[in-house]
Amino acid sequence: MNILLLAPHPFYQERGTPIAVNLLLKALSRLGHTVDVLTYHEGGDVTYPNVTIHRITPPPFARNVPPGPSLKKILCDLYMLPKALSMARRKPYALVHAIEESVYMAMLIRRRRGIPYFYDMDSSLARQIAEKFSFLGFLLPLMTRTERAAIRGALAVVPVCDALARIAKEDGAARVVLLRDISLLSPASREDRELVRKLVPRHESPCFMYVGNLEVYQGVDLMLDSFSEFLKAGNKARLVIAGGQKADILRYRARTEKLGIAENTLFLGPQPVSRMSALFEVADILISPRITGNNTPMKIYSYLASGKTILATALPTHTQVLTPEVALLVPPDIRSFAEAMKTLAEDKAVRLKLGAQSQELARTCYSQESFQKAVEELYAGMPEALA
Repeated sequence: MNILLLAPHPFYQERGTPIAVNLLLKALSRLGHTVDVLTYHEGGDVTYPNVTIHRITPPPFARNVPPGPSLKKILCDLYMLPKALSMARRKPYALVHAIEESVYMAMLIRRRRGIPYFYDMDSSLARQIAEKFSFLGFLLPLMTRTERAAIRGALAVVPVCDALARIAKEDGAARVVLLRDISLLSPASREDRELVRKLVPRHESPCFMYVGNLEVYQGVDLMLDSFSEFLKAGNKARLVIAGGQKADILRYRARTEKLGIAENTLFLGPQPVSRMSALFEVADILISPRITGNNTPMKIYSYLASGKTILATALPTHTQVLTPEVALLVPPDIRSFAEAMKTLAEDKAVRLKLGAQSQELARTCYSQESFQKAVEELYAGMPEALA
């Protein structure tokens, strides 16, 4: 089958959605489909059998496109739309597989060329924009109606989590196929272990670790404020933060100075996915303090597979995957989070129990095999006339 896959983000980069698209392309390649990928101008080159990467012309003022909604992303999408229409006109695609906001490009392609589309729903676009740009809240009803139209027009909606699947079903999706993220852990190399030991020297106190970007929705402020309360109460521990852009790291490092926790907080900066296993080996507790959003953070699946204890906020973004049997889930407030830090720092038996149960959950439910099976199910449901 000839597929046009629209990926409106830098590709390839080691962050959420691009990593998910990488997994998807590997799965489609294994199934023997021919895929043309249209993506942004930024990102590293990757190759797969039967897959061709096409990039937009670099727009002015659009360097280092960040995750989430932004003016840079809107500009890139404006450059992407005419190229998507041109590609759909030149080649007889059976399907457009649209990631995130590119679904609106897919809707236009369907109207003009009659090509059906899958809506790969990594978030609720309407809610995401309203949360990040509160001054646009008055547009939420209009954005919600537009999102509903995209859902109803899709041959299938492909959400990454249960919360998004519910939205799709409530909005009248013709077909919903859940395609969860999976663990990205691979065995740690000797070189990575040695490097991580230099970055994070051995210490007798427990090590809390956060991996991910430093956007506000991730709850980094909650994590730092809670860690400050934890230390003020006389507890001892280290907090290691892996990820984030330079400007965000500088801002949060200044915040640790203000809170008086700089000596106990270590910023490692961005780390390759291949080094994640080595990083987790030096951690005792893995943290996900996210405060908004309804999709499950991709790192949660690697957290589970690590066998280390997870501390997370008790919000749907986490609870649709995590349960009290595999993680310590607490309200998103400073006092609750600080008390949870104390509990886990003091009780190694609890940490070992939760870690073992989380690893078993990852092994049975969130593996490469389960992801491949879900992609096969999605494409097996194509009408015969299109397949």
